Amino acid sequence: MSRAQVFSAALWLVGGLVIFFLMAPILAIMPLSFNSEPFFTYPMPGVSLKWYREFFESTVWLLSLKNSMIVAVAATILSTALGTVAAIGLTRPECPARAVLTAILISPMIVPVVVSAVGIYYAFAAAGLLNSLTGLILAHTALGAPFVVITVTATLQGFDQNLMRAAAGLGARPIAATRLVMLPLIAPGVLSGALFAFVTSFDEVVIALFIAGSEQRTLPRQMWSGVREQLSPTIAAVATMLIVLSTIFLLVMQWLQRRAERQRLTPNN
Repeated sequence: MSRAQVFSAALWLVGGLVIFFLMAPILAIMPLSFNSEPFFTYPMPGVSLKWYREFFESTVWLLSLKNSMIVAVAATILSTALGTVAAIGLTRPECPARAVLTAILISPMIVPVVVSAVGIYYAFAAAGLLNSLTGLILAHTALGAPFVVITVTATLQGFDQNLMRAAAGLGARPIAATRLVMLPLIAPGVLSGALFAFVTSFDEVVIALFIAGSEQRTLPRQMWSGVREQLSPTIAAVATMLIVLSTIFLLVMQWLQRRAERQRLTPNN
């Protein structure tokens, strides 16, 4: 074997080991959701779907799922709207202090979540937003908006501003030109940011522990409580469903990113 082939084989081996190291915990927990006994052990004494049935028959788990969906969808809508508008403003040439504003907008991604949770707790306590879905939606909006800002800003880097000038020359007002010309072309980036915001909200647990009450428990918070109070394979069943959902979202985001890249590289007619 040549030196290049040896290097390529070693690279594949190292890459495979890294992937296995990252995937092993996920691959280990998924089969346990089909365990017929109420404990985590290998080898499994039998295979059963009763933990999935327990999830869909439990009022506590279904309430958590309902809360997670309400909060995630509402936070995604708000994050997408605010993040898209902010990204459009940041990419305008006349935007003042662009670097400072960008740093402020993406700071929720940089600051540790527990620090943000403490600040949100004290702020929402004064505003009377604790123990409410409204407070949880607003908090998750602050976490999801930076992802929308980043993805939409990256998409706008390949947007031809001459199209906006042409629309203005044809009599379109700025809002109409943005709605009819810009938004359809940057839609893949907007959707990618929305998916990031949805997954961020749906998987978040730290802020939910701080500001949500028993009636506002989300799915991750219920899983956290289950791990602390009563370890049940139902948690493994929920984790498996979340893994499948996250995988689907990841594949969709990859497809949207490739589509946005193709649009950016395709010359305008």
